Amino acid sequence: MGRRGRALSGWRETPDGIEIAVRVTPRSSRTEMAPGSGHAVARLNAPPVDGAANEALIELAAAHFGVAKRAVRLIAGDRARLKRLAITGDAEALAKIAAALYQAEP
Repeated sequence: MGRRGRALSGWRETPDGIEIAVRVTPRSSRTEMAPGSGHAVARLNAPPVDGAANEALIELAAAHFGVAKRAVRLIAGDRARLKRLAITGDAEALAKIAAALYQAEP
């Protein structure tokens, strides 16, 4: 089956950390990260203008996973609501946090 026919999981371990899928809602009344259907949901106060929402997402993900902002990188979805982030760090510890966020077994 081709790539289009295969659903991406919400998160996966990588050799240097994890990758997560996040659905972003900009201009929200509050900034928070919550579980969603197949991906995390990030509600952000920031508007989707001049990369403000992407920067707010990186800050939120860094705080949620307990890593520095420089350890979080946007790898897909720069201008889309559904984004993929790479988070560098202890893969086992990050996987536990992701499993709790996605409500799945690590």
